Amino acid sequence: MKILVDANRIVAALMKQSTTRDILLDEAFEFVTPDYSISEVEEHRDELQQRLKLTREEFDVLLALLFERITVLPKYAYNDLINECKEAIEDIDDVPYLAACLASKCLGIWSHDPHVLKQKKVSVFTNINMLRMSKSAKSD
Repeated sequence: MKILVDANRIVAALMKQSTTRDILLDEAFEFVTPDYSISEVEEHRDELQQRLKLTREEFDVLLALLFERITVLPKYAYNDLINECKEAIEDIDDVPYLAACLASKCLGIWSHDPHVLKQKKVSVFTNINMLRMSKSAKSD
């Protein structure tokens, strides 16, 4: 199942061993994210490193491990859909996620962001949905 993952889920997976990290490492899913999510994570790098008490190198290794499971979609692959998606969501920062989800033909977006949850253009999955989908994929 191809699912688009937003930066908040990536950050949550970075923060600690958790359900979010388990889902991100679950091979039942193929994850995609727009290149924009990398800049969102980088924007909070210093804060995250401090909270995690990691050196730059340790943080880079953890981030690289997570991104081994995520295909990064370059802006040119979803840029044609940006204008269409601007009207579908309140927060302009979430537009690349909608556009990338449509461009990559994902089943939906894995997000807990309230703006993403409100939009009606694509399906949105929370951790609970993802766990249910994983369980059903494994029982097939």
